[in-house]
Amino acid sequence: MQQNQAQAPTYAVIGAGPSGLAAARNLQRRGLSWTGYEQASGVGGLWDIDAEHSTVYESAHLISSKTTTEFTEFPMAESVADYPSHRELLAYFNAFADHFGVREGFRFRTRVTRVEPDGDQWLVTSTGAEGTRTDRHAGVLVANGTLSEPAVPTFRGRFDGEVLHTSAYKRAQVFAGKRVLVIGAGNSGCDIAVDAVHHASSVDLSVRRGYYFVPKYLFGRPSDTLNQGRPLPPRIKQAIDTRVLKAFTGDPVRFGLPAPDYKIYESHPVVNSLVLHHLGHGDITVRRDVECFDGDGVRFVDGERATYDLVVLATGYHLHYPFLEPALLDWAGPGSGTAPDLHLNIFARNAPGLFVLGMVEASGLGWQGRYEQADLVASYLAARQEDPALAARFEREQVHGPAPDLTGGYRYLGLERMSYYVNKDAYRAAVREALESLQQKEAAR
Repeated sequence: MQQNQAQAPTYAVIGAGPSGLAAARNLQRRGLSWTGYEQASGVGGLWDIDAEHSTVYESAHLISSKTTTEFTEFPMAESVADYPSHRELLAYFNAFADHFGVREGFRFRTRVTRVEPDGDQWLVTSTGAEGTRTDRHAGVLVANGTLSEPAVPTFRGRFDGEVLHTSAYKRAQVFAGKRVLVIGAGNSGCDIAVDAVHHASSVDLSVRRGYYFVPKYLFGRPSDTLNQGRPLPPRIKQAIDTRVLKAFTGDPVRFGLPAPDYKIYESHPVVNSLVLHHLGHGDITVRRDVECFDGDGVRFVDGERATYDLVVLATGYHLHYPFLEPALLDWAGPGSGTAPDLHLNIFARNAPGLFVLGMVEASGLGWQGRYEQADLVASYLAARQEDPALAARFEREQVHGPAPDLTGGYRYLGLERMSYYVNKDAYRAAVREALESLQQKEAAR
């Protein structure tokens, strides 16, 4: 195994998706040396449907509009649709990488297998075209995404047909002529149920809880572009938006869906009104939670049973950092139902020089929110090189100081995905405050 000693402080960026590109760009802006590692052959992360580890499917589009999602310093072209497809997004990321000249900094077709501290530096072991090698870095920015490790539940009994997790789903032709059950009614589950309607002989949707369904357009505009001014208090926003949704979509309970036992925004809403359209047309049938598999069919907790050829598991993903010891992230590990305990979902408190970008979910945060994460990290790293006392003060006051409230006053459900969920306004304000504390002190020097 070859070991390489960096001649100057350099930082590792793991992943070339949106968060990895944001990391590379902000390190570049600060004049910091970096090396990128990406297991695919190009940039774009999961949005490259042809990449081996992509979990995107043919019909996938953004569930947030382009203007609330794009990088501010690199807007999408006016010709791009309000809700771009994965192909438009891949083209956007390629254009971003070329415009800022960050593509050349990545080692593509290179998989990181281990990241470990070595004194005040970090060793990154990877396998690629040059074989297995270990490189020494001053810090590591982990940006490998949150949608790569399927969460596959186990069910009692045996199913004789095909079981497919959404991570392996690509095109709707797989449903042709089949009796299909989709388990899970999140955004991917509803997308795929709508896909299946046009090909399958029948489509059922198994749901455990109630959901709030948000149309992509309200009042003729992308729904997430409304109310972009000063945030409303949670109770007022929940009351207003619940009434608006009922006015536009009606009450989903009348289609057989359970009533939510929580308020809107306490879990991630489903941005899909087409599923309600097909429920209203009888194209999709709602089923309760699965009790067990039963040979050629499935039994549900309400005692009903139905026969299927294909079961689709729209059951989400686990956080996955296989090259890191979970303890470095103050984490119980994948499948624990928890998220790493990081300051601002970014800074490892007990592993200086280790940062996670993109481990954050929020309605309306967009890639600009991830870009701001990267800006904060790059600003801190620049301070660490140029003024160690300033960096130490930031660590003491920010990283190891009182944790800010990132909920915005919302009470999120105790689900694994919600364990790293934040309110976008509260989160961006906290990141901005941390960044300003560095910038103000820089200006005073």
